[in-house]
Amino acid sequence: MSEDGHDDRDAEDILDDLREMVDAEPDLEPTEPAEAFEMWLKQLDRADSTLQSYRYRVRPFITFCAEHGIDNLNDLTTRNIKEFEAERRASGLQRQTINNQFGTLRQFLRYCEDLEAVTEDVVKALDVPSLDKEDRVNTEKLIAERAEEILGNLSRYRYASREHVLFLLLWRTAIRLGTVHSLDLDDLYFGEDDMGRLRRQLAEHGHPEHVIEQILDDIELPFILPRHRPEAGTRLKNDFAGERVINIKPWVAEVVEDYIEVNRYEVTDDADRRPLLSTRKGTHRLSKSAMRNWVYILTQPCEFGAPCPHDRDPEECEAREHGHGSKCPSSRSPHKLRTGSITWHRDQRWSISDIAEKANAGEDLIKGVYDQPEQLTRGASRRSELDKLDSDNDP
Repeated sequence: MSEDGHDDRDAEDILDDLREMVDAEPDLEPTEPAEAFEMWLKQLDRADSTLQSYRYRVRPFITFCAEHGIDNLNDLTTRNIKEFEAERRASGLQRQTINNQFGTLRQFLRYCEDLEAVTEDVVKALDVPSLDKEDRVNTEKLIAERAEEILGNLSRYRYASREHVLFLLLWRTAIRLGTVHSLDLDDLYFGEDDMGRLRRQLAEHGHPEHVIEQILDDIELPFILPRHRPEAGTRLKNDFAGERVINIKPWVAEVVEDYIEVNRYEVTDDADRRPLLSTRKGTHRLSKSAMRNWVYILTQPCEFGAPCPHDRDPEECEAREHGHGSKCPSSRSPHKLRTGSITWHRDQRWSISDIAEKANAGEDLIKGVYDQPEQLTRGASRRSELDKLDSDNDP
């Protein structure tokens, strides 16, 4: 460097330095895509159902890497990302589905960046589409009229059956399928004997007697209290935050009690627990996949003898085959049943905060996704609120 501050090196030396800066590549660690994905899943503290959805969302990317000979994430380029994007967008997927898949993939790629398996540019190259409310909301919920019709048929033809209790609890409580799956007989508080059990449980948790008395004085039967028990094989979506009192009507409790007395298999599961929805097979706790299939079947119009709106012969329809209930265009998933239930609660003037607590979901999620009002019904229910604008003292 000269006294006047100028670089004395010749132009070629300076150009060489610039080339090295431009051409310098980050020091990446060789990592296989599938291996990195399994590592990512193992370090996540998520419910099994969430991890399963992550597998489904990222699987197309892992397949893309295999098909394009990318067996080392170090070789992944921004061009590869854009090619993958184009393939997924051209596959006819809904915008919301692409948003979910790309959002989860970006989380995975950020983890890969932390592993020093990919560059920051690769992560930034993935374009996750933004969604407006219309994109976020799928209006194919189970409407209240259909739900009540199904419950009426169940009450008449399959009263207090396992599927009757399943559908009844899902609709009347707006809880998740996983919550129903987690329920034990000890989570039901229907009578005074159950209050005695609750008193003992509160004492075991260290509550002083005066606090226990205050709690019991404020409680009204019947109610359900789901619990987070990951060590015993069942989890709640929001862990211990998912534990809350869910009040039910006495007639709903009566249906459940009749099921327990007459139709429930008296068994314990692998953790020596007494599941509410039991089975003679496997772990003796009715699986979530079996519950999901029952919901699909019960929401098929032909299940209770109604004509098929899709001009299909129920005797030959593939949706009537075991495990294929979702192939009926009119069937609805447990998630759509939950959406319909939350909308129904709101149509019956439940506040957003109350239904959010009951359903164990955020208020913004209730407003933005789950609450899908029938505008005429919601408008009619608000009419009585006009009376609050006037009083006897008004001129």
